[in-house]
Amino acid sequence: MLVDGDIGKKEIAIQVAEMAMKRFGRIDLLVNSAGIYLAKPFTEYTPEDFEKMISTNVAGYFFITQQVVAQMRLQKSGHIVSISTCLTEQPLAHAPIALPVITKSTLPAFGRELAMEFVADGIRANTISPGVVDTPMHAKDDHEQLKKLSPAGRLVQISEIVDAVLYLESAPMVNGENLRIDGGAHAGAKW
Repeated sequence: MLVDGDIGKKEIAIQVAEMAMKRFGRIDLLVNSAGIYLAKPFTEYTPEDFEKMISTNVAGYFFITQQVVAQMRLQKSGHIVSISTCLTEQPLAHAPIALPVITKSTLPAFGRELAMEFVADGIRANTISPGVVDTPMHAKDDHEQLKKLSPAGRLVQISEIVDAVLYLESAPMVNGENLRIDGGAHAGAKW
């Protein structure tokens, strides 16, 4: 099941929710994982960079969550997990990422708000904030340098994010949390 389009557009979010309902008859879990990362010095971000990041990293989460929560309220159950980054809490001097921080730092607060607003409807909301994840987004040539960003000395594996989602899904009393999967990077630097 694939809906092609820009998740930052409300009409695409509507199509995704409608397709899920048509295919499954209900929506039990939404994993907000769309995201883009653009590192450059703060003063060099363009209006186009800003629009692109806001569209994907904020509007994309907003519109799909709005559609899904409406369905979950009818079901009286559901769970939303949004993917952020630990870099919003532990920025690095040599990594100029002001725009990703602006757009991704909103997600834990968004999750806490949704958790409180919809708890009476049986809906939970949590956030996962990973360190650098081993995905095609990062060139293999950069991996050795990226590993140094984690006190654990390695990249987060996609399977570890999946395990975190499965844990949160199986833990009905975990609501409004921000689960960090970063080898301790949020706690501080190892040097």
